[in-house]
Amino acid sequence: MTQVPSATSSPGATSATVNLRSVPDPAAPEPRTLLVTVTGDDRPGVTRALFAALEPLPVEVLDLEQAVLRGHLSLSALLAVGEREAEVKAVVQRTAYELGMTATVSAGYGDNRSRATGRAVVTLLGSPLRATHVALLADRLARHGANIDRIRRLSRYPVTTIEFDISGADLGALRGEIAFAAAGAGVDVAVSPAGLARRGRRLIVMDVDSTLIQDEVIELLARHAGREAEVAAVTEAAMRGELDFAASLHARVATLAGLPDTVFDEVRAAVRLTPGARTLVRTLKRLGFTVAVVSGGFVEVVAPLAAELGIDHARANRLEVVDGRLTGRVLGPVVDRAGKAEALREFAALEGLPLHRTVAIGDGANDLDMLASAGLGIAFNAKPTVREQADASVTVPFLDAVLFLLGISREEVEEADALDLATVE
Repeated sequence: MTQVPSATSSPGATSATVNLRSVPDPAAPEPRTLLVTVTGDDRPGVTRALFAALEPLPVEVLDLEQAVLRGHLSLSALLAVGEREAEVKAVVQRTAYELGMTATVSAGYGDNRSRATGRAVVTLLGSPLRATHVALLADRLARHGANIDRIRRLSRYPVTTIEFDISGADLGALRGEIAFAAAGAGVDVAVSPAGLARRGRRLIVMDVDSTLIQDEVIELLARHAGREAEVAAVTEAAMRGELDFAASLHARVATLAGLPDTVFDEVRAAVRLTPGARTLVRTLKRLGFTVAVVSGGFVEVVAPLAAELGIDHARANRLEVVDGRLTGRVLGPVVDRAGKAEALREFAALEGLPLHRTVAIGDGANDLDMLASAGLGIAFNAKPTVREQADASVTVPFLDAVLFLLGISREEVEEADALDLATVE
């Protein structure tokens, strides 16, 4: 072992007080190691029994992993054993036999092989998730020379979500190819940077119409003017990117001229949240994340909805009202495709967060700039052109599935809900 000093002396001093810490000598030979794997029916006390049996021996634990799948336990330990290899093997085999389990022991040298650079997290969502989907992902990873380091399940309901920690991948190239293949296979996938990029506070910015809510607000307003079918056709074309959003918005708003402003209360009462919307916002707020909405719809409906859900920031268009009636005009600049991206950047600046710590969620062509600007852009039940360009896609009708793309499991969400309920009671 080498001794590495950590000096605390001042400039020009002739002596120094140092803290010494031991670090491995890179020139030293690799120690003899054993990889021990114990498998069998899961029950409390297995880990305790194994390590209590090993305690009298000079064993150093270099790595330890455990997984339980439908009551079947697999416990693996990498141990530096020195000259006591035979004794360690015998103890492991005897302990496993006493537990009614199976043990395998393989010898080697040194620690785990260092994981390659290019670490990422690939999240696979399916309802149902089929073997074909996992095979497709594994094939694409292998083609890129990526290694799967760890796998865990994040949810079984409302979708099955599996998270893969990988290394050795070109993140940009892998993301594009997997997204294209997944779209053709009818499964959702996301590729995200690993490490600190997935931890810490984030800003989540959502579209409103057909994302946070199931409706298009302007169509609900148009229903009161008897122009719903006409407006719906224009909205659909604009969301596909076939029409300029600002021009289409002005044309649709013109059909609302003459409606009383009491229509806002009626529309707010008719709005239907997307399934999972409350769970998504509630969980993000528990994590200390900032949540914002930005909409090509109207602040008269969006702002009260955001306040009800505890959303931090909201931006939308404002309708002109004169003498209690809508004039058919929009006040100020239109919140369009570019406006949504600008809102995301402004919200991030207000919160002191860099763009790589932002997540954008949307469904239409007017969300594309926002999705591209964010660290992670998620297409939610989106038009084909949006799915193709987003970093990730969710095609199930549950907005809280976004949580799984952020590495949050269904069990963690349910435990937090149960704890809140117990606190209230």
